[in-house]
Amino acid sequence: MSVVKLFSRRQKELRGEIIDIFTYDVLPTEFRVQVAYILKDTIGIDKTGHKQPNTIYNHISDTLCREYGILELFPGTGTYEKEVSTFLLSTPETEKVLDLIELCFRYISLVVNKDHASYRYYNDVKLYPDAAVEELNIRFKEHGLGYSFDGNEIIRIDSMYTHTEITKCVINLLAGKSFHGANEEYLKAHEHYRHGRNKECLNECLKAFESTLKIICTEKGWHFNQTDTASKLIKVCFDNELVPSFTQNQFSSLQNLLVSGIPTIRNKQGGHGQGQVPQKVDDEMTRYALNLTGSNIIFLVEQSGIR
Repeated sequence: MSVVKLFSRRQKELRGEIIDIFTYDVLPTEFRVQVAYILKDTIGIDKTGHKQPNTIYNHISDTLCREYGILELFPGTGTYEKEVSTFLLSTPETEKVLDLIELCFRYISLVVNKDHASYRYYNDVKLYPDAAVEELNIRFKEHGLGYSFDGNEIIRIDSMYTHTEITKCVINLLAGKSFHGANEEYLKAHEHYRHGRNKECLNECLKAFESTLKIICTEKGWHFNQTDTASKLIKVCFDNELVPSFTQNQFSSLQNLLVSGIPTIRNKQGGHGQGQVPQKVDDEMTRYALNLTGSNIIFLVEQSGIR
């Protein structure tokens, strides 16, 4: 079932009342209810006695209980489905609700989507997994919530343009087997950023950047040492004409940016000992590092031609 543009929504759009500034701290009741409908339509209702939906809700509940160190997700609700939906609708902590939504949509993407024809045969399902993810992201945007479900994780976004042109592009480029490690590190960087762990975010940015360089060198058969830093790996790539020699002059400034960009930010802001005065890494610098990492990775992977 697609998102329906009701009369009231169309009027809001005409009046310019659709939210375009993101918030992060409060998930409105209307949004939570809409997510509950998505989960119900996608996980579905058992119609043959295989109890697959109940098993999914059970796994979701058990996983969260184990991670939170509690015995029941929401006591007194009766069934795992009720437990999950009540937690979604009633829990005040935004991050815990996002934990639940992320976990539910991982199961939708990885379990329900694995053999969807068979799943639909045994269960009453109204919404395809891809459509469910699409609707979730529409609902995030509709309520002005700065989150998006991409790469099987909820990531924080600060600009739709940046998210579309950089973040989603990087996730797609790194989705293949070759760049699996770099993809994990890039997604971890976004996870740290969403939780406000800015130093950890910078560390993962550098790891993703260096992993991308090492993978390119390995795939191309270019010699390097596993202990090489980003600056040495960049030099290997340029020495082997990752950027064609006849254009390297115009890209000399790019090499300086790559060498002094992410590694320097990480080393000065997130790496090494912080001395007597704890270092504070602000959100603006962290966001810049994330976007710079993404832009550099896109350039390097596209130049390499590796998929």
